[in-house]
Amino acid sequence: MSKLIGLAVILITVFGGFLWEGGLIRAMWQPAEFTIILGAAIGSTIIANPKPVLMEMLQQLKSLSVEKEDPELYPQLFGLMNMLMGQIQSQGMKVLDAHIENPNESSLFLMYPNVMDHPQLMQFLIDNLRLQSIGKVSGHDLEDILEEEIERIEEDALRPSEAISKTAEAMPGFGILAAVMGIIITMSNIDGPISLIGVKVGAALVGTFIGIFFCYGILDPLAKAMESQVSRNITRLRCVSAMLITFAKGKPPMLACDAGRKQIQAENRPTFLELEQILEGQRF
Repeated sequence: MSKLIGLAVILITVFGGFLWEGGLIRAMWQPAEFTIILGAAIGSTIIANPKPVLMEMLQQLKSLSVEKEDPELYPQLFGLMNMLMGQIQSQGMKVLDAHIENPNESSLFLMYPNVMDHPQLMQFLIDNLRLQSIGKVSGHDLEDILEEEIERIEEDALRPSEAISKTAEAMPGFGILAAVMGIIITMSNIDGPISLIGVKVGAALVGTFIGIFFCYGILDPLAKAMESQVSRNITRLRCVSAMLITFAKGKPPMLACDAGRKQIQAENRPTFLELEQILEGQRF
């Protein structure tokens, strides 16, 4: 909702100010200019990026409608991790074999449906539990492994927003391209009526406006919103990573969960007392 409000503010203030100054909205409607600029932007984006990045871009754009973190995700994640670490502590890593081999059928994982609704988070957790079950990994080694994995995941996840950001940077250039083509058309009609020349020059200038408007008013904010979304997703992985590393260093589950809690962004981070309440009453 906030993104729609922001877009509405941009449109109302930009075009409202134009009308206030005596402009005519119909003068801004230049389909040919829109076709040239947006077509060039879409085409250049397709040329510059491989298909997986383009597909991921569409997925991230669709998910921008979800503006807040699921309020039940972190409580359930802490509950799940506390249960997993408690069972490992009391019975060893082998106790998790049945759970991590078939997580969708595991009675333990099924207790936490909000965590299972996030495939990337589940895959990260399962893969690294499986890694530890194969052979004992020290806390320091695990820290290096998980940090490298998260960095790689983050780099891949940021590729769509970087692609849109580069397209945004090119939009003023595409606007100038359309404007120059409009001037060429104008010059070819230089012996026509003054009113016709004015209309064609105005249409050419609209091309410059469209390029600048889409750069700073649409695409650049969109790229920043996608970056923010990636940061939120990576925070989940860092939370799990901190818990796994702290537990691997020999700390009890409660301290491991607190290490994960400290990785969460402020708006979603529970207090230590809230964390205690979340974990209270769990038995292994």
